[in-house]
Amino acid sequence: MSGKPRLHYFNGRGRMETIRWLLAAAGVEFEESYLEKKEDLTKLQKDGSLLFQQVPMVEIDGMKLVQTRAIANYISTKHNLYGKDMKERALIDMYMEGMFDLNELLMTYVIQPADKKQEHFANMMDKAENRYFPVFEKVLKDHGKDFLVGNQLSRADVQLLEVILMAEEYKPDILAKFPLLQSFKGRISNIPTIKKFLQPGSQRKPRITEEDIARAMKIFRS
Repeated sequence: MSGKPRLHYFNGRGRMETIRWLLAAAGVEFEESYLEKKEDLTKLQKDGSLLFQQVPMVEIDGMKLVQTRAIANYISTKHNLYGKDMKERALIDMYMEGMFDLNELLMTYVIQPADKKQEHFANMMDKAENRYFPVFEKVLKDHGKDFLVGNQLSRADVQLLEVILMAEEYKPDILAKFPLLQSFKGRISNIPTIKKFLQPGSQRKPRITEEDIARAMKIFRS
């Protein structure tokens, strides 16, 4: 096994995308093993690689880590993206939970039944514009620094940029009422490691399509 982390998932965003973002932000090169058919998942399950029989799974530092938050916690701690003390970490965790909630809404839109899509879209845009983005606009204003927590990049900044860009895929002007978030987006996007990840040809995955979902369902359907 090479020294690079190896990510096991299907070739799409899903729950692995946040892990890709964190590794990229930390400047860590990683490799990916894509699940392409149900047998690929079954093999990992049978050889004991998946503690809870599910992916995402990341091979890193001699471990086979599962559960998205656990993987993200490890990478963030290892690469100094988790604050300088317990108080900063508590803030990061609090902000991250809000971002996970919004991320879940954005990520699950594509799997909604046709008769539920309009309702889901309206709900996720309402939550983004009236619940979540106002919070982070206020955090930036009150904190008065370039970053959400402390005065250095953390996983909260990385995740917030990811969520902003996802929301803009659905509504390009969604930050119109949030000048500090607009500035934040430009600032974090220009950090060299993140700027590289945002370039065409990187390991960042495109917006998921219904065809991708159909492909994934063939792998994951029990």
